[in-house]
Amino acid sequence: MTSPVTEEIIGSVAAGSAADVDRAVAAARKAFASFSLTSPAARIALLHTILTLMKERFEQLAQAITLEMGSAITFSRASQVPFGIAHVRAAIAVLDDYAFIHQQGTTAIAKEAIGVCGLITPWNWPLYQITAKVAPAIAAGCTIVLKPSEFSPFSAHLFAQIMHDAGTPTGVFNMVSGSGAEVGAAIAAHPDIDMISITGSTRAGVLVAQAAAPTVKRVTQELGGKSPNMLLDDADFARVVPIGVAAAFRNVGQSCSAPTRMLVPAGRLAAAEALAVAAAASMTVGDPQSEDTILGPLANRSQFDKVQAMIGVGIAEGAKLLCGGPGRPEGLSRGYFARPTIFSEVQPDMRIAQEEIFGPVLCLIPYQDEEDAIRIANDTIFGLGSHVQSGDLDRARRVAARIRAGQVHINHPAWDGFAAFGGYKQSGNGREYGVFGLEEYLETKAVLGYFPA
Repeated sequence: MTSPVTEEIIGSVAAGSAADVDRAVAAARKAFASFSLTSPAARIALLHTILTLMKERFEQLAQAITLEMGSAITFSRASQVPFGIAHVRAAIAVLDDYAFIHQQGTTAIAKEAIGVCGLITPWNWPLYQITAKVAPAIAAGCTIVLKPSEFSPFSAHLFAQIMHDAGTPTGVFNMVSGSGAEVGAAIAAHPDIDMISITGSTRAGVLVAQAAAPTVKRVTQELGGKSPNMLLDDADFARVVPIGVAAAFRNVGQSCSAPTRMLVPAGRLAAAEALAVAAAASMTVGDPQSEDTILGPLANRSQFDKVQAMIGVGIAEGAKLLCGGPGRPEGLSRGYFARPTIFSEVQPDMRIAQEEIFGPVLCLIPYQDEEDAIRIANDTIFGLGSHVQSGDLDRARRVAARIRAGQVHINHPAWDGFAAFGGYKQSGNGREYGVFGLEEYLETKAVLGYFPA
């Protein structure tokens, strides 16, 4: 494991194999017979214990995330760990009020645990993505084989220790570290795994779905994005532009739903440019352990190289570079630090407007009218997140209804851990969070004649 700050080795974890996956799946399969029959109250009690331990070990988790992926410690404390905790809390709330059987005439419609679940999680939100899958799987009564990212292993191992210390029954939670090519592929193809849930790149999602197809298991995928942030002409630019820049650069731009395409009325492009540049200039890039740092480094060498290459692509394509650009910020000679970069006069067909960059790179795209803006917003292979800014709520609602994406945020609302999250098109299928996330881990059974006529 290499530090994204110093580029030096800071630790290592064991790399699992297909044989390790076999052992984990066998343990999960054995445990499923009894765990799937536990009462909701028993599973709620387990989740409460997990929640308590996560809160007690809050700082340890935050420090691990900052160490392994360079997340600013203030961001780890304010978002990375709290959002991870929030998924456990949400699973408890949903389970406490969920009807696993409901009546339809004389028929019972029953919801039952789907079985052994293979969970594959990414490096960019390492704890948050784990709990977004593990918590609802436990709530449903499923057993788990988790493969966390090999690029952010420390927080995953701390979470595995929490699962152990919480008294999770033997075989219910299993974790196998390792590469996607070895461990991820073995999980996806395993005949005794009933469901796969993966968060990652579209390329990884396709490979997992192909490997899973011969055994006809359920596959849910939360994949890439190139989310639009549509500023309508009646929006309060002084408010929404700085917030839009912050949203695009949150987690150093390493979020699949980051609104990295800011759509601006052509006549107001200059005003948006000035506000965006000022917002970027206010973001301190540096040591993630500093309380003053807003943006730490990118998480790994591969991502750093990709971001640098795509900044070069934007310049070569003729986009107007407002700030940032290639190389590290001034004063930083090592580490995977990138300069907060904003391009303007970006054309919708440019690569920087179409491809997921996954770094602190924002594209300002001018549009002519509302219809043009909607066309540009939907002109992408992705459909994960989107934003609409307007002083007229009814207008924003009408525009939101025409955007082909799994989530639409109107006027930068607060995060909602119960709101369905997932994508249209090549951003994936299935949904996470709240009751929607729980039901991905349930099968539906109809029992006719269950109720008397």
